[in-house]
Amino acid sequence: MITTHVLDTSQGRPVSGVPVTLEMRDGSSWRAVGQGATDADGRLRAGAAPQPGLYRLRFETRSRSAFFPEVSIVFEVSDSKADYHVPLLISPFGYSTYRGS
Repeated sequence: MITTHVLDTSQGRPVSGVPVTLEMRDGSSWRAVGQGATDADGRLRAGAAPQPGLYRLRFETRSRSAFFPEVSIVFEVSDSKADYHVPLLISPFGYSTYRGS
């Protein structure tokens, strides 16, 4: 399963209502395989058991961060049985990510 969590580090709290699209690399283009918005705790289950391959989470952050209106995180799934938690930490002028647990 692929999950994410959006946290505003400048305010120390989760960000709800962030539109997120999960895409999988399909040859030379990206194909949407899931979408939704973060819940009140800033969390979203973006997709069920993924196939191995390249994935991209696209976050529409325009309402939270004017300098970065969209954040894209590309990562590789190598084990379809593993869980992949990819948090996004945002602030007005920056963002970071990591592989969570």
